[in-house]
Amino acid sequence: MRMFLILLPLLLISLCFQVTTTQMVGGWEPIEDITDSHVQEIGNYAVSEHNRQSGDNLDFLAVMSGATQFDEATGSKKYGLDIDARDAEGDVGLYRALVYERYEDGHRELKSFNHV
Repeated sequence: MRMFLILLPLLLISLCFQVTTTQMVGGWEPIEDITDSHVQEIGNYAVSEHNRQSGDNLDFLAVMSGATQFDEATGSKKYGLDIDARDAEGDVGLYRALVYERYEDGHRELKSFNHV
């Protein structure tokens, strides 16, 4: 009985931690440092991959804002990015991209890319 009374608080603490962790996984979190080189690299990838898939000729300028979400099922981090890019006529536009990046091997996949 005494051992049970010692272990019960530990069990309750671990359950509370599990619930808190589970709630954090899956929610979109704003990217705090939008100038981070990895974030800019993901944005550049999105524009390049869009060009490859569509035949467009956009020039990546910068990621302007974004958010990330961890997908526990796939082990991927999703990046929702708002990107400034210049078209062939020289006009700058805002584009919204969704990119998945797997943690295990760094593989990236462009899921969507649209002019906003």
